[in-house]
Amino acid sequence: MEKLASFFNPRGVAVVGASREPEKPGHVILRMLLENRQRGVLRADVYPVNPNADSILGVRCYKSVRELPDSVDLAIIVVPAKFVPEVVLELGAKGIRSAVVITAGFSEVGNVELERELLEAARKAGVRIIGPNCIGIFSPWSGLDTLFIPSTKELKDGRVLESAPRPARGYVALISQSGAVGTAALDYMAGEGIGLSHFFSIGNKVDVDEVELLEALRADHSTRVILLYLENVRRGREFVKVASEVTKEKPVVALKAGRTAAGRRAAASHTAALAGVDEVYNAAFERCGIVRAADLEELFDFAKALLYQPPPRGPRVGILTDGGGAGVMATDMAEMLGLTVPELRGWAREELEALQRKGVIPGYAPIANPVDLTGSATDEMFTAALTVLLSSDEIDSVLVLSLHQVPGIPDPVELARKVAEISRRFDKPVLAVDTGWSDAAVLMRREYDRLGIPAYPTPERAVKALNALWRFGSYLLRKGSYSSYMKSYLEFREKFVTQKP
Repeated sequence: MEKLASFFNPRGVAVVGASREPEKPGHVILRMLLENRQRGVLRADVYPVNPNADSILGVRCYKSVRELPDSVDLAIIVVPAKFVPEVVLELGAKGIRSAVVITAGFSEVGNVELERELLEAARKAGVRIIGPNCIGIFSPWSGLDTLFIPSTKELKDGRVLESAPRPARGYVALISQSGAVGTAALDYMAGEGIGLSHFFSIGNKVDVDEVELLEALRADHSTRVILLYLENVRRGREFVKVASEVTKEKPVVALKAGRTAAGRRAAASHTAALAGVDEVYNAAFERCGIVRAADLEELFDFAKALLYQPPPRGPRVGILTDGGGAGVMATDMAEMLGLTVPELRGWAREELEALQRKGVIPGYAPIANPVDLTGSATDEMFTAALTVLLSSDEIDSVLVLSLHQVPGIPDPVELARKVAEISRRFDKPVLAVDTGWSDAAVLMRREYDRLGIPAYPTPERAVKALNALWRFGSYLLRKGSYSSYMKSYLEFREKFVTQKP
């Protein structure tokens, strides 16, 4: 972390190649940094560098790197590709040891020699580089935003639309080899309300790569879950070694592109990545405890589950629902993925039967698992049955399908709060489902998420996320790291519940 500290929380940032033209990356980056500085979000001072301008956006412009103050410890480079190695040498001479190279035009377009020259310049100058061919860094905690993608777009009719929203502060870090995927992912996170700790677009990763960033994020107190979008891994042995240590403390979820021959060809033309054989990556991820996601939706569905809930100690799922069909769908998906939905036979069955005799839950409700409260479900029924399932030694995790449409749930938000309150008494994971996109459904899912219960719009998505939790939990159990992980998780949960960002 000390070696890469300037990429996380710099003291002074120089934009080398700052532009007066609003549509140019050098202008957008400078404007975003200055706005964050003015709002008090970014503590670092910001310095534009352009030999042909006296000032940009009302800020004095420096003619060269040599003129910059000594407090600058990070440079954002947006000059044409052929000038980048020279700029890196100037940074080294100035004592600036960290740089983000936004500029494209290197090995991804066949310009291998220029990329080699850039690496040689960096090593000679003692400068660490993220990039080239990337969109840089965004960290809500430090206010550092080097993305050249404007957050809004103004239409011809004068309307201003949110275009590339930045997620709020949170505890999920994202490392992406693709700038476009990274931007889409940030948009998705903002929409889903998933808070971000740090985002790194690493592009061609001529120097700093996912291995070093994983190691740094392991020590970062604001990061609980690490997400990866990768097209290749060059340092395979080092990656497995580092990831194996990181995953004992923090979940890592990877979306590895280039699974097919055509996809590998596309990756090679995109970031000059040699994507490799997919089966090798599967084996490597499994060996070091990385949970693999098949697409962006799974990447963030898994992130929510791994962030908010503890990993289960086993694959046995209890399903609590007020919709029989939804319970069947969840059961099918669970069994297909290798989870089990056991028939309740012991203490839990007796307790549920006792609740039926007392009239707490309907006498005709199926209670073998899934526990179907039917369309007669009420808040009281959900809380009573959930307490039994979480107390049972036959169940390792619970999926609550609290479909809001039934008349016995007058306030979906209130039920979400009751479910969350009960779940916090136990150390078993609880995930929730409410189907649909009505105001009530969206509101209920948001309340679940806010209270640390990952909520999904379909049973299948929730079960896949629950399976990701179990895959991570089984890895921790195999490595003998489950107890130590749970200790840190429970400490985080206490902070999360009492001090949400």
